[in-house]
Amino acid sequence: MLRFHGDAEVAPGLVDLAVNVRQEAAPSWLSGPIAASLAHLARYPDPAEATAAIARRHGRTADEVLLTAGAAQAFTLLAQALRPQRAVVVHPQFTEPESALRTAGHAVDRLILTPDDGFALSAVPHDADLVVLGNPTNPTSVLHPAREVAAVAREGRITVVDEAFADTVPGEPESLSRRRDLPGLLVIRSLTKTWGLAGLRIGYVLGPPGLLARLAEHAPLWSVSTPALAAALACASERAVAAEHDIAVRLVADRTHLVGALERVGGVTVAGRPASSFVLIRVPDGIRVREALRTRGFAVRRGETFPGLGPDWLRIAVRDTATSDAFVAVLSNVLGG
Repeated sequence: MLRFHGDAEVAPGLVDLAVNVRQEAAPSWLSGPIAASLAHLARYPDPAEATAAIARRHGRTADEVLLTAGAAQAFTLLAQALRPQRAVVVHPQFTEPESALRTAGHAVDRLILTPDDGFALSAVPHDADLVVLGNPTNPTSVLHPAREVAAVAREGRITVVDEAFADTVPGEPESLSRRRDLPGLLVIRSLTKTWGLAGLRIGYVLGPPGLLARLAEHAPLWSVSTPALAAALACASERAVAAEHDIAVRLVADRTHLVGALERVGGVTVAGRPASSFVLIRVPDGIRVREALRTRGFAVRRGETFPGLGPDWLRIAVRDTATSDAFVAVLSNVLGG
């Protein structure tokens, strides 16, 4: 079930709380350049300008940035380019990294974090030469302290930090995207979540030039489309970064509202201290609850496809307060019925 993702939960007529992508329409400063790029589809895409813009955003040089067709492609490139002796994936987290590694023929060990301590990061095996973890982590919404994540990096080890949801945290205080001093650190980012661009497929990897060059050797020619490059260029602007911060601040208020409402429902346990655009909860008889929610118009993300979780775990996307209130009212009715 590693290849199961939240979009499989969604169906016509259901309120989508299963996919962690912002649903508002893109602003004109983003949709405009994407639309204008369609006039240039006869030319092969040139990533140079977008790469330079992303590099400036993170205080990097252009050779420290590799643009990808969504963050998910980065995991495939890693699996194809690297030959780890002991790969460790920290779970529960986005399952595509492990899936890509296994598909490429690599053995994978799992480090399972537990709800007892809020899914806090625990010690990584000393001999692991490839470690993959998320921050903030999907599906737990846990934000690990930067110092703890940085401590995972060491000589002889490649540490991959999936920061696809880093921009959902105001100010990105725990991001390692600007850290150039940590050996073997690769940071993977996505532009699809906050800006609602999941269908466009645009992400990037930050890291040492030599390591990124190894990944690039396995990428198809022109794998990032011209519209996706236009989006990357727009999203790297100062205007975009400021707007992104404002969205993250509003998200905090919406998430606080949702968590507060959930905590008032008997039988619901909210995992850890949610920090991103989704909340992980545990309910009794989760399969029945999830199906009952579907019959009442709400799609939520099942938990049992994430290593370390079971069917009583459900992931809920943070939406506007009215949508959250309607969902919590239905959830309360389902649990009380």
